[in-house]
Amino acid sequence: MAAPVGATSMTWHEELATLVGDTGIRYSTGDPIDNNQLHGVKTDGYFGYEEEKGGTEEPWMDQIKGFAESTAEMMRELGRGCWDIARQSVQGAEESEFVKKMRGPLSEAAEKLSFLNEYLPEDKEPAQAWPVVISVFLIALLVLNIGSSSNETPTVVEAPKKMYIAPPSATRIQLPDGRHLAYLQQGVPPELARFNMIMPHSFLSSRLAGIPGMSLTLLEEFGVQLVTYDLPGFGESDPHPERNLNTSALDMLHLANSLGISEKFWVVGYSGGAIHAWAAARYIPDNLAGVAMFAPMVNPYDMSMNKEERRKTWEKWSAGRKFMYTLARKFPSLLSFYYRKSFLSGTQGQLERWLSVLLMKKDKLLLEEPVFMEFWEKDVAESVRQGDAKPFIEESVIQVSDWGFTLSEIQVQKQKDGRRFLSLLKSLFSPAEKEWTGFLGPIHVWQGMDDTVVPPSMTDFVRRVVPGATVHTLHGEGHFSYFCFCDKCHRQIFSTLFGIPQGPLTIQQEIAETTEELTEETAIPEEMTTEVTAIDNSTEQE
Repeated sequence: MAAPVGATSMTWHEELATLVGDTGIRYSTGDPIDNNQLHGVKTDGYFGYEEEKGGTEEPWMDQIKGFAESTAEMMRELGRGCWDIARQSVQGAEESEFVKKMRGPLSEAAEKLSFLNEYLPEDKEPAQAWPVVISVFLIALLVLNIGSSSNETPTVVEAPKKMYIAPPSATRIQLPDGRHLAYLQQGVPPELARFNMIMPHSFLSSRLAGIPGMSLTLLEEFGVQLVTYDLPGFGESDPHPERNLNTSALDMLHLANSLGISEKFWVVGYSGGAIHAWAAARYIPDNLAGVAMFAPMVNPYDMSMNKEERRKTWEKWSAGRKFMYTLARKFPSLLSFYYRKSFLSGTQGQLERWLSVLLMKKDKLLLEEPVFMEFWEKDVAESVRQGDAKPFIEESVIQVSDWGFTLSEIQVQKQKDGRRFLSLLKSLFSPAEKEWTGFLGPIHVWQGMDDTVVPPSMTDFVRRVVPGATVHTLHGEGHFSYFCFCDKCHRQIFSTLFGIPQGPLTIQQEIAETTEELTEETAIPEEMTTEVTAIDNSTEQE
């Protein structure tokens, strides 16, 4: 189109300026530029931008803060966009066979995972919040990987140590149901034992553990026989198809009978092995002489725990440990994947990582000792001998499921007979002793106050619901430091349980005690003696 007559022709950048207004941009025509006329205008190539004269550069912290805020805003918008796209795609494919098939499983999975929404802020919509959380997590993971790979001083990563499993060597007994149970005897022979102790092991352990570092000399000094055994499916013991805590207590009783332990025996429970010791106190109380517990595990979901006990227990655990308990309670089949990537992988690993625990200083120092590492590697290798994840899953599930009893049933107060009115009145006005049923023998509990595996709040719960328990609090001790490789501690324990050491029984003492028992069994009751005397007197009178 021709320009109007009399109109002044404009250059192309002047015409553009009339359309967009003054933006502060100045276009160069190729002529030399006078620096004195720029007044703070910086140029690069054919154009520049104006800068306020005397302006200062934005501080680094403000730049980083702005960058973080912008990134977060972008991720939020990205999450919303992804969610909208996915929702519109699904809504637009109502008749799709894929959508029809996946709607049911996805709904079921969403319902099972709905408990995770409790960790979100109350004002956030889960459908929009979770895509943002996942996206931020993936970016953070990418940043960490980039940061670790850009280190100037590369760290030398040692190859994992292969796990060595020794040839089978356990002594085994056959149980009434046909299964075989592997066990280990330590201390004095059964016929010379003053005290017999039977000990089930904890999670990721075996019969080889026992009381780690226990001196054979100390066992002989106190006349103790210590018997440890592999739980079903662990070590060299056969698995149990339907095991629970009741069958665990019966296995213990059958083991004692097979070894000729005719007298009552002590049961020892450490950490996760305590759940089987509690079962023995509940199901076979008449066969027990006493119970010795060390950092005893209880069910963290026990309904008898009050709010404060539950809060103190869960806050001591790491996020990984909480996650493992959640899987055991809600998705136990997923535990197999984790176990096969860790202690069932055929290589040795770190205790803290495998058990998802955070230990205090004294426990950490012990774990670094060569004697503990040697014990730990040997014990774990024996524990996973069969290479099957099922017994470990069963043990985890038993720990957080309904035990079939509560700890308050270990010792139960007898109910008063309401028909005996006079006895009731007498009990109200006179300080009579309470009568109890259940296991009435001694119960000793040792608890480290710096224990992060079994928090002290669990022992507080035991103290409250088992009134007959004697609790020994150990200040400055952790989960391993008092129980493992501590000669002084082991002597204190035996002195508390058994008193002054008297050594093993002698042959003469054994014969004397056996004779005394037989005499008591065959003794004629006093009533029968009185009747015989009366008959003799009447015969003489006749």
